[in-house]
Amino acid sequence: VNNNGVISFDTRVSQYTPDPFPLADGRSFVAPYWADVDNVNGGDIFYRETTDPTLLARITQDINQYFPSIPFTASWAFVATWDHVAYYGSTTNKGNTFQAVLTTDTKTSFIILNYWDIQWTTGAASDGDAETGLGGIPAHAGFNSGDDTNFYNIPGSQTEAVINITQTSNVNVPGRWVFQVDDFKVTGVPTEVPKVADGKSCWL
Repeated sequence: VNNNGVISFDTRVSQYTPDPFPLADGRSFVAPYWADVDNVNGGDIFYRETTDPTLLARITQDINQYFPSIPFTASWAFVATWDHVAYYGSTTNKGNTFQAVLTTDTKTSFIILNYWDIQWTTGAASDGDAETGLGGIPAHAGFNSGDDTNFYNIPGSQTEAVINITQTSNVNVPGRWVFQVDDFKVTGVPTEVPKVADGKSCWL
């Protein structure tokens, strides 16, 4: 779990200014909100690996709702939460709150990305404005499997529109994006910014 809004595999990601996917170097990681996070300036980052039956039941219910044709009962989950984290060079108390959930039944795997409150897009190391947290090279969201064909850039990534990610979804729950990622499959992904239904994300 990297403080820059990335969950990586095998190696840490120290880069704060995001690149669009696919990455030329083949790194595989999940980027709920890859940006110039500085939690020394404010906010906390929590993560846990869990087999708690109550939590797994909630995840299973959600996945079954979003992907009714795919049999799935979660047996494991990894939850990482960035809670009101600040940006590098910040002169304000702006904070972003977002979350990534990785889950599997040992055969089928999903990524759930939750966005609760996004107040900034860019830190000073990415040429953002210290007072607004905007401008420069904005945050990137999505995932990269490590090859050149299996990846997804959430609409609005690396544009000023990424600040509105709490209003977008591919499962008709504002602020929630869900992907099936086993066998490098991705389903339920719109080609345009999706329409938003009423309701709030249910956090884990």
